[in-house]
Amino acid sequence: MNRHDVLIRGRQITKEFGFGQGKTTAVDHVDFDFHEGEIISIVGESGSGKTTLAKILMGSLKETGGTVEYKGKPRQLRSHKERKAYWKDIQAIFQDPFSSFNLFHKVDKLLLDCIKLQGLKLTKEEQFRKMKEACSFVNLKFEELHNKYPFELSGGQMQRLMIARIFMLHPKVLIADEPTSMVDACSRSTILDMLLKPREENHMTIIFITHDVGLAYYVSDTLYIMEKGKIVERGPAESVILQPQHPYTRQLINDVPKIHSEWNLA
Repeated sequence: MNRHDVLIRGRQITKEFGFGQGKTTAVDHVDFDFHEGEIISIVGESGSGKTTLAKILMGSLKETGGTVEYKGKPRQLRSHKERKAYWKDIQAIFQDPFSSFNLFHKVDKLLLDCIKLQGLKLTKEEQFRKMKEACSFVNLKFEELHNKYPFELSGGQMQRLMIARIFMLHPKVLIADEPTSMVDACSRSTILDMLLKPREENHMTIIFITHDVGLAYYVSDTLYIMEKGKIVERGPAESVILQPQHPYTRQLINDVPKIHSEWNLA
């Protein structure tokens, strides 16, 4: 599979919540093609359906209608074995890092679980070295995290720990839902650089879920603009931002008048 191959394809993906008159459509007949090594941003305001779509992509939420293909075949998530195989390839970083970890498990176990998920048989020394290397990659010292619980860490440390897990797992796809929302402006570009580095080394596909048009323009090859559950515009990042076709896209861009200067773009 090369850069031009479609890794994940969605056709007419729909997600409805509720019944009868109380029914709402969060994702409305969405199509997409995500390629190996591609960086995609799904952009929209709160309530646009982008996080619901992310959960469907992750396999943690079942679509009401439509089909998802992975590596050219219909995605199968019925059995535990199928889900485990899929989640080995596809990982996510969420807006609130604390919601992604079991707060009653120490940091050591959270990282050891990554080694188990890969099915690696390592000695204690090899496990320690692998965990230390992953923490070092995100500028954390494993010795300082050793034996601590997640609630004893700061939001920034937790965000970095989540990226350390990605470094250990080497997934084919990373879904990053507002990954820089809980860090300050100084840490934002550092976090993004950490996320983008595995892509360069492993041709990882990254799907950013964000309301931040500036971030999307800065990091992405392709943009999907989402409004009220629908994809209203898609295309190369530069074309979508510099020559927006849809009124909603233009509105999003107008809300960030200094998009170039904010991200130090020419």
